[in-house]
Amino acid sequence: MGSSIRITGNSPRPSKIQQMTVAQLRASLNQSSPPTNLPSLLTALWWEAKGDWNQAHEIVQADNGADAAWVHAYLHRKEGDASNAAYWYNRAHQPRCTMPLEKEWEQIVSALLNSSTANRH
Repeated sequence: MGSSIRITGNSPRPSKIQQMTVAQLRASLNQSSPPTNLPSLLTALWWEAKGDWNQAHEIVQADNGADAAWVHAYLHRKEGDASNAAYWYNRAHQPRCTMPLEKEWEQIVSALLNSSTANRH
């Protein structure tokens, strides 16, 4: 979980994240808003961790990619909607998750931080 990423993609937000780890993202949860220039799917997971499931869900609904489907699956699993979560895990090409929700959150965040698709907004 000590993974880091250097984000240099084109972004409408003014500053860039030079490096971020799962621990740094988690530490940012004490702020009132997500880190500047955080990619959309990580922003969704940030809002979910802050307790704003609806904001997180709104963000992932705007993205049709497999990573977004994985976040979408996690959100519905967290909500307790197993059948909807199963649909999204299938769309994400991910197996249904049975690990604790906190561990899955960390797994997804880590994967997104290491993914070239994390630059997309």
